[in-house]
Amino acid sequence: MKHTGSRPWETDAPIRVGISACLLGQLVRYDGTHKHDPFLTQTLGRYVEWVPVCPEVEIGLGVPRPTLRLEWRGKEVALIMPSEDRDLTNVMRRFAARRIKDLIDADICGYVLKKNSPSCGMERVKVYKPEGQPAGTSRGIFADVLLEKMPYLPVEEEGRLHDPRLRENWITRIFAFHRLKTLWASRWTLQDLVDFHTAHKYLLLAHSPQHYKSLGQLVARAKEFSRTELRFQYEAEFMTALKRLATPAKNCNVLQHMLGFFKKDLPEDVRKEILEAIDEYRHGIVPLIVPITLIAHYARRLQIEYLLNQVYLSPHPKELALRNHV
Repeated sequence: MKHTGSRPWETDAPIRVGISACLLGQLVRYDGTHKHDPFLTQTLGRYVEWVPVCPEVEIGLGVPRPTLRLEWRGKEVALIMPSEDRDLTNVMRRFAARRIKDLIDADICGYVLKKNSPSCGMERVKVYKPEGQPAGTSRGIFADVLLEKMPYLPVEEEGRLHDPRLRENWITRIFAFHRLKTLWASRWTLQDLVDFHTAHKYLLLAHSPQHYKSLGQLVARAKEFSRTELRFQYEAEFMTALKRLATPAKNCNVLQHMLGFFKKDLPEDVRKEILEAIDEYRHGIVPLIVPITLIAHYARRLQIEYLLNQVYLSPHPKELALRNHV
């Protein structure tokens, strides 16, 4: 792993992300078709290395194949091939445990699932009675094991990624998880962890001020824990914090904190211009990128290192234009 800067979480190592293979255009669906997603392949695909998975093909089912669905069998949700009354639940769960171990070994930093799939759906997948009537919703069997085995992995469904806020949040988490994994993979010191936490201050505050506070307390008491325990607790709280959506109110609070660094160095009219941009963002007139760009510009111009080191100003590649829409 090659580090690209003085900070041990900066690297040019690939960011691996698991994905339902049909979303890449692979002809693996039950009817021999795909569900190619151009944003994932053409836009995000320039910055990540996809790790495709099709659970149904990988457990030995053909293409095309009879349809599967979730059914109630007693009090349990089962994965059933209705045409043959074939129960594939245990086969899928055993496969999922093995495949997810491989994904952990591959160091994936995120996953995007196919919505509504009885194998891969993350939520609201229809469950049927054996007689065929709809009877509630559940989670796909493979997705259920994935989320159980990798609880802090940034996971989303491709359908939800059409929501700009959910898309920006998920990609923010992927890049953050990659930085954190890179830190852990280095010969990190407590000072490295302090520096990492400091660099993510405003990003954490924009998502969850409560978690930022508790993470700060954890870092302050770091010597009370073993390295393994410290790593586990920090990762759990860090990723849980970022799963909360950044809101306009929390973003405005962060932007105003950052503006405070310019109090003595910028003319009043310039500070007023930035405040107006923050207020326009608050009221939905301009996207978040507008006040962010102004603050980043003046931080560079005035060489305010504390702000320039904040991941919040650039949590993912600007070419993705994610903050142009939130």
